[in-house]
Amino acid sequence: MVERFAVVDVIREKRDRGVLSPEQIDWVIDAYVRGVVAEEQMSALAMAIFLNGMTDAEIVRWTDAMIRSGERMDFSALDRPTVDKHSTGGVGDKITLPLVPVVAACGAAVPQLSGRGLGHTGGTLDKLESIPGWRAGLTTEEMFHVLQTVGGVICAAGPGLAPADKKLYALRDVTATVESIPLIASSIMSKKIAEGAGGLVLDVKTGSGAFMSDPLQARKLAETMVRIGTDSGVRTRALITAMDVPLGLMVGNALEVQESVAVLSGGGPADIIELTITLAREMLDLAGITDIDPADTLRDGTALDVWNQMISAQGGDPKAALPVARCSHQVLAGSTGVLTELNALKVGVAAWRLGAGRARKEDPVSAGAGIQLHAKPGDQVAAGAPLLTLYTDDESRFEGALAALADATAIGPIGTEVTRLPLVIEKIN
Repeated sequence: MVERFAVVDVIREKRDRGVLSPEQIDWVIDAYVRGVVAEEQMSALAMAIFLNGMTDAEIVRWTDAMIRSGERMDFSALDRPTVDKHSTGGVGDKITLPLVPVVAACGAAVPQLSGRGLGHTGGTLDKLESIPGWRAGLTTEEMFHVLQTVGGVICAAGPGLAPADKKLYALRDVTATVESIPLIASSIMSKKIAEGAGGLVLDVKTGSGAFMSDPLQARKLAETMVRIGTDSGVRTRALITAMDVPLGLMVGNALEVQESVAVLSGGGPADIIELTITLAREMLDLAGITDIDPADTLRDGTALDVWNQMISAQGGDPKAALPVARCSHQVLAGSTGVLTELNALKVGVAAWRLGAGRARKEDPVSAGAGIQLHAKPGDQVAAGAPLLTLYTDDESRFEGALAALADATAIGPIGTEVTRLPLVIEKIN
């Protein structure tokens, strides 16, 4: 087979700040999946994109080419509208767990393809796998059946979904080209559009614990992804939300499931409830369902019923006891006053060091490891009272976790005013 282009010419074009043609983009993605474009050549192209960027048209075409590298799921046969949500990730961000059953309880179908955690941000599948018996791997037929009968499903993406992204994602991780808005946006949106939902709400985090800590960069990423989705025929909007402190009071796999069930049972922390309901309303609006208040599903128990059905449909036991770590250690307040700082990144790194996260994709995680927060910024604390409780199965991990938490908290005098980012900073349509 004679190739349409020489990959060196494509690399040179982007190296010299040129604009790749639609035909060049289509070819290079397809040739990369076929193995014609070598890893070192795609590494060079990724670095050229990282350094020189892409036009909006290039990003949309790049995303479309990655979608066309695999299958595109079709849920048009379902008897309800489909809508999904994606978060760029953060510390304590378990929102998907209560959100999917809340939206499903209101009459939409939510096909949520999720991933596992890497580094200081947790993975939704890791959290759910702390539930005895629950399995992440479903066939397309099984996924459709759960959506039709229950309304919501959270599972792993199959190998046929945007395979070009799977290859490129792994390459970016080892070539220092992760932090590129064109490559981040096309990676996220190729998977989400291939997933086949009719509407998509993006939760783009900013703050110390977020992947995109700079608010201006977070806004640029959100705008880019909304534009990709809209140009691809998917109703898309984004919320930029705060990740300056952890979400909720639990960080870690089983701990976050426990907190999510508390929310679905009508309790739980106020910030988790607020963000869940805010995102649910946006999702339902995109799905054309405006006559139901998602907050009612928490009060009347219907969202909890859907959760139990979702877990059972994937082999899990929603009534089973969750794993508990063998060892615990409390971090105490050094003085009486007002907690003025709780750094999300440092808490996330500490939870990772306790065993709640992984450094490499093949690493195991500890279901019970993590951190419980006993106060959030603005709360009054007493000297000697617990600020954090650390959990791990390996006592030797406490040292590294405590080192990560150095200067993670600060306490000011009683009466100190604490200014925090609003939970929802901006909405982008």
